[in-house]
Amino acid sequence: MTTTHSYFVIVGTRDDPLYEAEFGPMSRGDAGKRDEHRHLNQFIVHAALDLVDELQCGTNNMYLKEVDKFNDWHVSAYVAASGRTNWEGIVDESSRGTVGVRFMLLHDSRNQDGIRGFFQDCHELYIKALLNPFTELNSPITTTTFDTKVRAIGRKYL
Repeated sequence: MTTTHSYFVIVGTRDDPLYEAEFGPMSRGDAGKRDEHRHLNQFIVHAALDLVDELQCGTNNMYLKEVDKFNDWHVSAYVAASGRTNWEGIVDESSRGTVGVRFMLLHDSRNQDGIRGFFQDCHELYIKALLNPFTELNSPITTTTFDTKVRAIGRKYL
């Protein structure tokens, strides 16, 4: 079995990271190298955000599959719904073209079904976190419960 490395980030509506997690084997002695890879991962994912914004306007799908590639790394994306509705449930026209929260995964293996399941479960977990009355949209997610559950989902699918 091959070992895979993945970097997952939830990007807010203002293009700021709300949550980050790395999956895969990590060597304990290479803290500096790990930090360097973290910055490279952030750069690759941030560079793919414009592509995600373009692709989401042309489709109704939330799962955008692979949106970019950098060397041997693939970037997959999942976009949360972003339209605001009025009290009758009609989409507010002023919200058209707005950007929703993006779930981005930088990975070195192709496993589309597993990645889709990972994104769907993480999206459900994110929605549950937003239902907490003390959670604000676009605020960083720092709870250990959320982190533990995301890592369990990562072990299951990635």
